[in-house]
Amino acid sequence: MKAVIIGGGVAGPVAAMALQKAGIDSTLYDAHPISAHGVGATMGLSTNGLAALQILGVHRAVADAGFPCPRGVMWLGDGRRLGEDVPTPLPDGITAIQLLRADLYAVLHECAATRGVRIEHGRRLVKVDHRGDQVVARFADGGEAVGDVLIGADGMRSATRQFVAPGAPRPRYCGIFGTSGFAHGLDLDTEPGTFHMVFGKRAFFGYVQREDGCVWWFVNVPATREPAPAELAAIPAEQWRHRLRELLVVDASPAARIIQATPPGYGWFVSHQMKAPKTWHRGRAVLIGDAAHVTSPSSGQGAAMAIEDAMELARCLRDLPLAQALPAYQRLREGRLRKVHVGAQQVNRSKSATGVGRVLRDAMFPVLMKRFGSPQALAWLYDHRIDFDSTVVPGTG
Repeated sequence: MKAVIIGGGVAGPVAAMALQKAGIDSTLYDAHPISAHGVGATMGLSTNGLAALQILGVHRAVADAGFPCPRGVMWLGDGRRLGEDVPTPLPDGITAIQLLRADLYAVLHECAATRGVRIEHGRRLVKVDHRGDQVVARFADGGEAVGDVLIGADGMRSATRQFVAPGAPRPRYCGIFGTSGFAHGLDLDTEPGTFHMVFGKRAFFGYVQREDGCVWWFVNVPATREPAPAELAAIPAEQWRHRLRELLVVDASPAARIIQATPPGYGWFVSHQMKAPKTWHRGRAVLIGDAAHVTSPSSGQGAAMAIEDAMELARCLRDLPLAQALPAYQRLREGRLRKVHVGAQQVNRSKSATGVGRVLRDAMFPVLMKRFGSPQALAWLYDHRIDFDSTVVPGTG
């Protein structure tokens, strides 16, 4: 079997390495003319995602590209502590990490290239055709790639999805936009590696201090109308810094000080979610990662879900005929993804709450956290493990 993989973000190189482990050859085609290693801001990768990478023997390389973040603490803007988020470390001691998305790309591409995975840049997909028992990817440069299966790993704006599921749901705005940055020279009363999440009165703020004292942070600002990137970029950086400080100074947290200590230069992101289509595959083409489903950054699971998708698809293609493998892959994944999606929606609503909604949130949050925020309640998410060596049977999931 030969696989054609479209997209070189997170899901693509992981799929290529997983397929290689399953004895399946593949070539990865990416639309960018050069590597997109410089794209993206900070991100977290949880233990379930790292556990999936451990199957490929690359989780340590990924962990070394970031820094450990073994504990999260949630707060309300008035200073009340809501609870802790402490995933169980992997058997070798590796725990959740923070890293730059660009560094994750770089490590995954380097690992894939070291293993002989072929990656071609500047290949923008324009059409998917079926030719008998093969599938053909046609590119904007006039070239084509032929394989037994085509895997769409080309992200939220997936070109592959237009051919696999043309009636799929569209990405939807989540009610928040944000930015992130790095601050130096602060004396914060916090343990390095503990990620603090503050559901503030006017905005949500997350921050963590690295061992060297650098503070990584991000902010989510509620807005009923989705702002255009050009609209955000048109406001001077110093004006934005003043606005952010005004939003955050009302909270019992160091957020306003962190903003003040950060050089004003902001890259903005707008949060979206997208439900998965009814069917993730068509003919010999299939979707993984954000091409199939987008869970907003509030889930902290976007990269991990893409990694899990890639591993499960490789298992199914290894063990089943294609006509059974693609439905089995979807059955293995869709229930878990649906649950992650619902959880992210709930977090987004909490982040975007204002006025009376915010007052009600603050009143109910402590009660809800006791029920749904315990390590036991979150074990389904963080303790999930893929048994790659087990055989997938028809009708699984």
